[in-house]
Amino acid sequence: MGAGNAGSDMTKYARVRTDEGIEVGEYDEGTVTTDDGTVTVGEDAELLAPCEPSAFYCVGRNYGEKVDQMGYDVPEKPDFFIKGPTSLLGPNEPIEYPTFTEELTYAGELAAVIGERCHDVDESAVDDAVWGYTILNDLDCLDQERRTARKAFDSSAPLGPVVADIDPVGLNIRTHVAGELRQEDNTENMFIEPREVISFLSERFTFRPGDVISFGSPANPGLLEPGDTVEIEYEGIGTLRNEVVDPR
Repeated sequence: MGAGNAGSDMTKYARVRTDEGIEVGEYDEGTVTTDDGTVTVGEDAELLAPCEPSAFYCVGRNYGEKVDQMGYDVPEKPDFFIKGPTSLLGPNEPIEYPTFTEELTYAGELAAVIGERCHDVDESAVDDAVWGYTILNDLDCLDQERRTARKAFDSSAPLGPVVADIDPVGLNIRTHVAGELRQEDNTENMFIEPREVISFLSERFTFRPGDVISFGSPANPGLLEPGDTVEIEYEGIGTLRNEVVDPR
C-alpha cells in the first residue's frame, strides 16, 4: 500500500492483541476493525506497536536546528545508523530509564514502515514500497561513547501510530515533555526528503515488510527524567505517548 498526498483520505492502522491473537486493522477513535470484527482498545484489545521490524534504519543530522545544536556538518548523503528489533517499544508502554546512563534524551522523528520486500528502489517507486508513515522516538543516552551504545539499546525506539496515504513532506511536528513544548518544526525543513532517503538506503539493504526507516529529528533541548511523559505529535498521523519510569 503506497503513500498518497496529504489531501487524500488518510487511513490509520493499529496492531492489537486480542483473545484471537495479534491482528492489524483500521483504527478509529479507540476501535480497531479487523477481518474478524471490531474491537475496543483497552477493553477487548491491547494496543501494540504498528509493526515488528527486523531493523530500524535511522537517519540523523537532517534538520538545520539539530545540526546547529550539535555542531555537525550538513551531510551531502543520508547519515544513518541501525537499531535492532529489540529496540521496539509500543505506544503507551513505559520507557524504563536505562541503568547505564544519566543523560537520557528523546527525538521526535517521522518514520516510514515498509510494506513489501524490496531492494534498490527508485525514488519514483518508493510510495509503492511504503505501507505508511508513523512516529518514532529515537531515545539517546548522551553520556555513552559512540552512536550504537548511545542509541541501539533495548526499548530505545517507541513507535506508533501508522497512517497510509499521507505525503511525508510538509507535516508539522511538536514534542511535549511533561507538558512543556520541546520541539516544533516541519518535515519540509529536512535536508534530505524521505523518498530520497528510502531510495538511498534500499540500494544498500534489502528491506522486509515491517522494517522502519526514520528521517531525523529537529533540535531537542533538554533531558528526560523519571515521571516525564513524552508526547510526539505529527500532523495527520497522531500522537505517540510514553511515560518515563525508573526501574531501579
